[in-house]
Amino acid sequence: MSPRHNARVSTLPTPDRLRTLITGLESGLIERDTAVRLSLLAAIAGEHVLLIGPPGSAKSELARRLHRAFDGARYFERLLTRFSTPEELFGPLSLAALEDDRYERLVDGYLPTAGIAFLDEVFKANSAILNALLSLLNERVFDNGRERLAVPLICVIGASNEIPSDEALLAFYDRFLLRVPVSPVSDASFAALLALQGSAPPRMVPLSAEERRALAAARDTLPLADDALVALAALRAWLAAKGCAAPSDRRWRQLAALMKVVASTEGRTHADALDLWLAPYAVAHEPAQVGAIEAWFIAEVANAAPQEAAWLERAVHAFEQQWEIEQQLPSDDEARGGEAAGKLALAEALGAPQGSGTALSSMRLVSAALESRNASRRVFSALHVRTRCEQLREIRAAAEAALAEQAGRRDTLAAAVGGRLWWPPSLATRLLAGPQATCATLQSLIARLAQCEARFAALPVDNAAPAEAPPPVRVA
Repeated sequence: MSPRHNARVSTLPTPDRLRTLITGLESGLIERDTAVRLSLLAAIAGEHVLLIGPPGSAKSELARRLHRAFDGARYFERLLTRFSTPEELFGPLSLAALEDDRYERLVDGYLPTAGIAFLDEVFKANSAILNALLSLLNERVFDNGRERLAVPLICVIGASNEIPSDEALLAFYDRFLLRVPVSPVSDASFAALLALQGSAPPRMVPLSAEERRALAAARDTLPLADDALVALAALRAWLAAKGCAAPSDRRWRQLAALMKVVASTEGRTHADALDLWLAPYAVAHEPAQVGAIEAWFIAEVANAAPQEAAWLERAVHAFEQQWEIEQQLPSDDEARGGEAAGKLALAEALGAPQGSGTALSSMRLVSAALESRNASRRVFSALHVRTRCEQLREIRAAAEAALAEQAGRRDTLAAAVGGRLWWPPSLATRLLAGPQATCATLQSLIARLAQCEARFAALPVDNAAPAEAPPPVRVA
């Protein structure tokens, strides 16, 4: 390994250092864990982010904080309208240059000299501004008169209340690799929002230009694992089957590169399928598709969708019904005569005129029959009870094995994502909710099986009864 390579590796920021930056950016921003991580990640990768949401949802605050995460990065911010002029973004014309017949702008302090820029209502700008922004965002150059300037731009954070519907804006919309929906704070966090104290965010040690170059070099040498390639192909096929707008080849390559940045900054040797958690924000054409793509990722890639355990539900229901039948069976004496008398009395009662003496007499007969049934229940052989309990224990063993498998899956997933730097905690919660719900369902059904076994075990037993094994309970 060459000394130059050693020097390059030594400048890579550690996961703990990046985690400190994330913590600083996230401090005081409620329910913005995803937006914070995606914004910082995109900036490290040299990509741009579009925050889509209503005013007052901390979009500009996030951008202002982000520029402090990069050493020497100047900050630029503008609210764009259809009346905005190029001078507001790119600087005024140089009068001295005009006297010399040169059309140049004084760009110092404006967007061409910024490292991090926040453009609010970005799609409301006119075509003159958007055309200049296209080359600036994509190629990092700005044409200032006859001179083409290389700009120090790291990342543009765009903000909009909605995505553009005008086809003329789609090329500009495509320049934002990550499109992140930002919603108002939920009811669950409303009290925390009101209790926030106005204070400056924690001081951060910014990333140097050398560290950013080292991160880019590490990304370029990192491969995609086979499972990541398979998952990306499956996602492409799923989007086509759903009739979603097909992402461009460039966007797929950018997504793969971003997955590699995630893996390299987390100290892994390759990007794997779990890094596709980024996909909803990169391939969804509109915010409404983000949830569906995330659900696909959780179900198909992470294999963490909740399961209903219908087979076990049917078995539990069948045994509960069987117990109801057996514990209500009449005694042998009732089976021979008492049951018939009770049914006849009930029929007479229902058919007799209201208020007649016949009805009253019949109802007394029914009451007497029921009291007789409670006093004399059917008894069962020990073999019958033992067989039913063994059948239940066999099913419960299968259910407990399924529960152990699901709990193991949950714990494995929790360990896999818990140590990852970029995974938003809110996403990890949604991911683990599926296996946790499945475990809760299985636990509930296992408890019902145990209760059912206890009921069968409590059936009255007569050791003198014929030792006949009962037929298996039929499960639908």
